[in-house]
Amino acid sequence: MPTTPTTAALDVRPYDALLLYSFGGPNKPEDVVPFLRNVTAGKGIPDSRLEEVGEHYYGFGGRSPINEQNLALKAALEAELAERGIDLPIVWGNRNWEPYTTDAVDQLEAMGAQRAVALVTSAFSSYSGCRQYREDLAVVLERRGQLDENGSTTVQFDKIRSYFNHPGFAQANVEAVLDGYAALAEKGGDGAKARLVFVTHSIPDTMEAASRTSYATYSAQHLDLARVVAAQVSERLGHDVAWDLAYCSRSGPPSQPWLEPDVNDHLEALAAEGVRDVVLSPIGFVSDHMEVAYDLDTEAMATAAGLGMTAVRAGTVGTRPAFVEGLVDLLLERAAMARGEEVAEARVGELPAFRSVCVPGCCLRRDGEPTDVPALCGQELY
Repeated sequence: MPTTPTTAALDVRPYDALLLYSFGGPNKPEDVVPFLRNVTAGKGIPDSRLEEVGEHYYGFGGRSPINEQNLALKAALEAELAERGIDLPIVWGNRNWEPYTTDAVDQLEAMGAQRAVALVTSAFSSYSGCRQYREDLAVVLERRGQLDENGSTTVQFDKIRSYFNHPGFAQANVEAVLDGYAALAEKGGDGAKARLVFVTHSIPDTMEAASRTSYATYSAQHLDLARVVAAQVSERLGHDVAWDLAYCSRSGPPSQPWLEPDVNDHLEALAAEGVRDVVLSPIGFVSDHMEVAYDLDTEAMATAAGLGMTAVRAGTVGTRPAFVEGLVDLLLERAAMARGEEVAEARVGELPAFRSVCVPGCCLRRDGEPTDVPALCGQELY
C-alpha cells in the first residue's frame, strides 16, 4: 500500500544531508555588479548596463533580502526536523553569490556526506526554476573533476520535486492571501469587490514552451495553483473572489516576447474596468526577495496609487509553518521513493505531482534547442 509522509516512518535514508539551493544575492553595494555579472554570465552585458540594473539594489542599501530569508528558512527547516526527531544536516548554497554551489559541495564533502537531496527555493518547473540549478550543480562538479558519464563521482545528488501543487505550499499561500484581505480592510478597501492578482516572474515565451516537458507549462502550473488558492480564499471569505495572473521582472530586448500581462499594465487595465481595490499575491515567489521588494512593493504599488487604487501586497510563504512542514513532508516522500517504496505523492489541483527525476530534454532554456550542458538529477546527464 502506498505510504504518505504522515504515515511513513520518519526515515530520511538514503540521504545524509539536505542542500538548500537558492539564487543568491548581494550583501553590500560593492557586491552588486559582480553579482549581476554572475547572473548574466555569457550574455555580453556591459558593466554600465549592470550599474543601471543595480539601482534596484542600491535603493535597498545594495543588499538583497534573499540571503537573510534563506537563513531564516534554513533555521525553520532545522527546527521542524528536530521537532520530528530527524537528524539531518542542512547545507546552504547559491548559484550566483556566496555561499556558492562549490562552497556547499566543499561543506558536504567535509562532513562526509555520501548522498544529498537538493531543495531548490523555486516552487515551479522551468529552466530558471529547475534545470538551471541542475546544470549549475553538474558544471560545478565537472570543473572540480568530479563528474563522469554516470554523474557525480563524489557526493551523489537527488532533488525534491517542483512543489507548487503540494498542499503545504498551497495552504501557506491561502493564509498569506487571507492576511492580505485583512490588511486591505484595515486600509478601508472593499474586500467583496477587490480583485486578487497573482503575480509571478515572467519568462521568455520560448522558455515557457520548453517547460511543457515537465507535464505542464510554467504558466499552466501557476494557473492550476491560483485556482486552488482562489477557491479556498473564496470559501474562507464567504464570497467569490475574482482573480487574474500577471507577471513582473521581465528583462531582455523588447523584440523578445515574454509572458504577459505585466503587472503594471494589468493594474491599468483593471482601473479602466472600474476596479478600485486590489490584493497582489506574489504566488510565484517563495520569499520577499528583490523582485518582490522592488517590482511589487515599489513599482506596482506606485502604479496602483497613481491610479487611485487601494492596494495591498500579500506575503510570500516565507517560513509559514504550513510551508515548512510541507517541505519536510516532501523530503520524507523523496527519501521513500529513493528507497524504492511506493509513495502516494500529496498534491492539490488538477495537475499531477511532478517528477523527482527529470526526463531527457526537460525544461530547456529554449524550446527545441538541446545544449551540451550536463544536468544532474535526471534520467540522463544531458
